[in-house]
Amino acid sequence: MKDLFRTIPRLAGKTIELRALTQADADALDAFTHDDRVYRYLPTFLFERKYPTAAEVIDRLYTECLEESLILGIFRGGAFCGLAELYGYRRPIRKISVGCRLAFDWWRKGIAVEAIGVLISYLERETDIEIVAASTMAVNPAAGEVLKKNGFTLAAHAAPEDWGFSKPVPTDKWIY
Repeated sequence: MKDLFRTIPRLAGKTIELRALTQADADALDAFTHDDRVYRYLPTFLFERKYPTAAEVIDRLYTECLEESLILGIFRGGAFCGLAELYGYRRPIRKISVGCRLAFDWWRKGIAVEAIGVLISYLERETDIEIVAASTMAVNPAAGEVLKKNGFTLAAHAAPEDWGFSKPVPTDKWIY
């Protein structure tokens, strides 16, 4: 992942900004990671829940975490809205996966659609990535709508996948 992102990008959309998290964002990240309304649709092994404090997560985010993924904060008007992620980079086939998760108060405001669009635009403009994938829980159709609005196609519906729960999760697979 580090060879794809030599520097951490700062990306702007029409109404949002995607940027590296700083210690000033620790309280907002802490509240976000403790909201079960957000995490009921997500894997249990996410980096932002790996360490006991949000400050420690942020300390490790652009060193240790960057081995596997790039996580950027999503902000609107300076307010923390959630996280955008690029992960699963496969250099030989020029493939990467995208995702985002929003704080509950920011759901249904178009932010997820814009965040994924900003990531796609960046990948097309600044990298040699040819395949962009995404995965969503089949029970979360709103996440699929975000991807459809950004030009993704459903490649597999309800495919069982290990998301760290006690049994495999029915997951929709998307390709851009």
